[in-house]
Parts: sequence; C-alpha cells; structure tokens
Amino acid sequence: MPSPLSGLRVLDLTRLLPGPACTRMLAEWGAEVIKIEPPEGDYANRLGLPSDAPLDQIAPLYSIVNRGKTFERLDLKSDAGRARLLALVANSDVLVEGFRPGVMARLGLGYETLREHNAALVYCAITGYGSTSPWAMRAGHDINYLSVSGVLDQVGERGRPPSISNWQIADLAGGALAAAARICAALVQAKATRMGSFVDVSMTHEVARLNTIAEHGLALDAAKPRGEDWLTGGWPCYGIYRTLDERFMAVGALEEKFWHVLCDALAKPHLKALGCSEGIVAMRVRKELADCFAAQSLAHWIEIFDALDCCVTPVLTLAEAKQHPLFKDLS
Repeated sequence: MPSPLSGLRVLDLTRLLPGPACTRMLAEWGAEVIKIEPPEGDYANRLGLPSDAPLDQIAPLYSIVNRGKTFERLDLKSDAGRARLLALVANSDVLVEGFRPGVMARLGLGYETLREHNAALVYCAITGYGSTSPWAMRAGHDINYLSVSGVLDQVGERGRPPSISNWQIADLAGGALAAAARICAALVQAKATRMGSFVDVSMTHEVARLNTIAEHGLALDAAKPRGEDWLTGGWPCYGIYRTLDERFMAVGALEEKFWHVLCDALAKPHLKALGCSEGIVAMRVRKELADCFAAQSLAHWIEIFDALDCCVTPVLTLAEAKQHPLFKDLS
C-alpha cells in the first residue's frame, strides 16, 4: 500500500526545530520534501557542537529532523534564487516557512505571489504568535510561547517555580504536529476544490488550544495552583513515586479498575476508595504509596507491574528507552 502522501512535493524553507520536524513527518508519510537552504547552509547544522568541532561534522539535531529530505541551496535575495524557487513552486503541493511575518513578501515570494504560479499551493507559515496578532513581529522560543499561553505556569511541583521541559511542547505539539495536521486538512480541501490556501500556525495559540485540563478547571472555577491539579500532584492515582534505589515509577491508574489492581498489588485494599481523593486525604494516600514504593527497587516494581494491567510503568532514562523492546522495530 502506498504511503498516504506519496506523489506530493513539499518545499521546506524552515530552520531549527518546529518546521523541520513537521516536514520530516510529511516525508515519513510519503511526501517528497526538498529542503531549501541559504547558500551558507542552515545554521542549525552546527547547533550545540563545540567550537573546535570539524567543519564537516553535522549536529545530531539537524540530522534527526531532516531525515528523508533532499536539499537545495538558494539565495532568495537574488533574481536567480527567486526564479528557481518559483519554478519549484509551480510543480509543488506544499510550501512551509518559519520566517517572521512579512519576510517572504519582502523577498517577492509571499503567498499572494506564489499562488499566481500555483493556485493549488498549500502555503504554511509557522509563527510564534500568528501572522496578524499584536505580537506578530516579536521573537520567541518554546519557553516564551509556553509562558504567554499559561502552560508554563502549570508545569512543576507544588510550591516551587515553573519547570522547563526538555520536550519542546510548543515547538513540537503547537508547531510541528499542528502544522502537519492543518497541512493535511488543507491538502484535502485543495484536492476537492483545486484551490490552495494560506495556513497560519501560531505556536502560542495552538498550544493554548491543547491546554484542555486547565481549561476544564477554569471553566468550573476550580483551577488549582501548580502541582495541585488532578494530574500534577492532586490525585494519588496519578503521579511519580521514588523507589529504594532512587529511581521512579509512573502511576497512571486513573480508572477505578486499574486503581484497585494497584491497591491489591501493594497490599493496600483500604485505599481502593481513595484513588481520586483530594486535599489532606490525598496527601495521606500519596504518602502511604510513596513509602511503599520506596521500600523496594525499580527492578522489583518492574517485575511486579509487568505482569499486571493497571497503567504503572518505570521511568526510563532515554538510553534505556532506546533499548526497550517496545522500540526495537521503530526508527
């Protein structure tokens, strides 16, 4: 069976993480992706490397997010470079860029110009704050989009400052994933109408739309401080518990049937009615679970819970995860 995007061509003018991660997904789904870079190359190919690294050494991040693509270098400030891009646009289905709003138009390559060369083109602009918002021209990164959207304030432990995730929530969920989904929707529309569209993906707005649990609490006038909401430290049935050897187990026994299996495994049948307790009662239950998990090693708990169906798993390091049988057939 052919891949879902086989036969489609995508022009990737993006840099760093959100755009390249998006177009890598499109490539994995079968699209031909041509990455257009400036004459000097993408500065991301040296990101994080030591200053004395060999000039031909490529940053792992660059290699990871650009797998499955072909490459072409164009000076879009030159007549020749612009002419080449327009020729590519004429025979492409999607163009993705991550510049600040107005950059492509100033180069003479904005959406209105490109649609004259290909009416069915899906043009996706991935921006920090949207192409037309009051903050459209502001610079930003993942931490900024999370902070402004209200997400960062929720991440972390009770009574402590917000925590920064090493998984770029706004860049990848609000940027790469949202863009890929909206591009695919626009392609369906283009196939039906033979007309393309301008897809404006604001990472800040998209990640705010995904903030469902917090929005639920706000709607009920029951929003909780960081580390005290249902899933961030409130309910004992959902949390992280330390083991004897300073490792951790992740408990996600939200449903009653899973919580009951967990309580039986820990010989704590008296806690079966308290999985979703709150306040002082929840703190007492959480403390009882914490003491139980802390009495045995991670290996002990893996052996126990691998045999049970109750949403309890070890917190693996990245190196351990890469070796886990779950991922042996995945690239």
